[in-house]
Amino acid sequence: MTAPVPRSPAGRARRSTAGPALIAVVDDDREVREYLDGVLRTAGYDVALAANGLRLVSALQVDRPDLILLDVNMSWIDGFELCRALKKNPEWARIPVVFVSGRSAPADVAAGLACGAVDFFPKPIDGRALVDRVRELVQPSP
Repeated sequence: MTAPVPRSPAGRARRSTAGPALIAVVDDDREVREYLDGVLRTAGYDVALAANGLRLVSALQVDRPDLILLDVNMSWIDGFELCRALKKNPEWARIPVVFVSGRSAPADVAAGLACGAVDFFPKPIDGRALVDRVRELVQPSP
């Protein structure tokens, strides 16, 4: 049995280990994963990469990220379905999810927020704006 994840007063998941926050990037496009890996590591974060939702779920059994960046269009399960599944699981429900997707019509953004995401970034990705938002979401509690 895993130990509970410490929570900040705002309900954000926080890893029990000291050090940089861990950001999970889930996208079936290798170039996007590599770009986000570089942007996030340059900003001082640890990064875990997954090509699809199945790989994310496997990784969640081992190390819980502080935040998940999630694409919408992927194999096995789409991002909306995966986000809903994460939010139904009490052990993973408080991990903030941010969509990063080429699908950015108002209906897509609304669907992403409705399934539990805290934000939605369209592709092409503004790395600086994304890092600023990640910082807001994973900052340690005072």
